[in-house]
Amino acid sequence: MTTTSSPGLMAALRLRLSSLVSELAKFGVVGAMSFVIDLAMFNLVLHVTEKPLTSKVVSTVIAATFAFFLNRYWSFKDREKTGVGRESGLFILFNVIGLLIALGCLGLSHYVLGFESKIADNIAANGFGLVLGTLFRFYSYHRWVWAAPDGEQTPVPAP
Repeated sequence: MTTTSSPGLMAALRLRLSSLVSELAKFGVVGAMSFVIDLAMFNLVLHVTEKPLTSKVVSTVIAATFAFFLNRYWSFKDREKTGVGRESGLFILFNVIGLLIALGCLGLSHYVLGFESKIADNIAANGFGLVLGTLFRFYSYHRWVWAAPDGEQTPVPAP
């Protein structure tokens, strides 16, 4: 019977967990900064246009562009690069899906449930929608946009 608590395996697991926590913390910082940009732009455009869905699209595009560069060159900087074209294409795809999640929450709240105040729009778009979209985006970026660092996908050999 082989034990899974060998020192080499435990060290490799600790290293992978440390790397994941570091990426998650940096992603969180980028996300917090992007949130401020998203929130400010959403409310600015909403104030000017009175169109909540349009406001969310504009604010998301601006915040996501900012987030792409910080995530690529800071949050996931230790991951192998596969080309800006591929990475930005996947990033855009997953951000569109994340945006659709936020728009779904906003549309449901505003148009179906009838919560039409600016506060309700903010809670739906920047509360529920943003949280659900962010969870989806972190998983997607980590899994598909930026490849694992060299050696991380290699199974740890048994002693």
